Amino acid sequence: MDNVSTRLPTAQPLAHMTTAFHHRIDTSETQPLNTNPIPELAPQLKQLRLSGILDSLESRNRQAIQGKLAYTEFLAMLVSDEVARRENKKFSMRLRRAQFRTTKTLEQFEFERLPKLNRALIHDLATGRYLQEKAPVLIVGPSGIGKSHLAQALGHCAVRQGVDAIFTSCAALTQSMNAARATGVYERKLATLSRVGLLIIDDFGLKPLRAPADEDLHDLIAERYEQAATIVTSNLDFDEWDQAFASNRLLASATLDRLRHNAYCLELDGPSYRDPKVAPAAKTGIAKRLEKRPQKDSETTAK
Repeated sequence: MDNVSTRLPTAQPLAHMTTAFHHRIDTSETQPLNTNPIPELAPQLKQLRLSGILDSLESRNRQAIQGKLAYTEFLAMLVSDEVARRENKKFSMRLRRAQFRTTKTLEQFEFERLPKLNRALIHDLATGRYLQEKAPVLIVGPSGIGKSHLAQALGHCAVRQGVDAIFTSCAALTQSMNAARATGVYERKLATLSRVGLLIIDDFGLKPLRAPADEDLHDLIAERYEQAATIVTSNLDFDEWDQAFASNRLLASATLDRLRHNAYCLELDGPSYRDPKVAPAAKTGIAKRLEKRPQKDSETTAK
């Protein structure tokens, strides 16, 4: 008895396959073969909300014919393309909603400038474990040292992991909450900010918090406590954070107690990114005299 082959049929031009989509299949041998099935498939794919497949359909069809791929392999390629397209679209939307000032990534961070920085902890944070723990991350250091860069880089990592994030300065955050109160949507605003997977508050303590901003920040931190991760950056040392609450130290204690509980703390120390770049000295005037002076001294010593 002859062996029966179980190999799947190889992919034929899409025009041959599209007859399967027709309600009536014309088996006449004289039926011309449609060599460009994309116009016929386009409305059907749009109806199924799969119009993204059209971007790679022609090239994948050509690849399947040339590689003599099975129908299932051809279909798998199209599905993979569609999944990748949707993931990229979701990533772009999350990145846009995050409102990062610039595209700051961990790969761009200059660790060499900060040799004392706990690099192992930062790479651990980049894995997103703190997001699962719903733990705060507190970053302190002088102005221009890279706190905002590091916070946004961690936020970028979170977005790549599928987590919604929002980046905002502390002043802009409290102003937006006060504006929401004025328009009668404060509770909705608070609920939205409380639910976001990662909230990054930049420049905490740069301006003193006065009523109702101090109460708004306390309410937000209290709602997010052990429910979602929060990153906070500040120029103030950790033991100076209560100074940000200028008129209500009791509120400061209640807010900071929640922020510090189970928090990952990073202290940045080193030269500022914003230090002015020194241009090469011009070979004129004082620069020339300064350049020649050591040579004269060395000649005198030699004599």
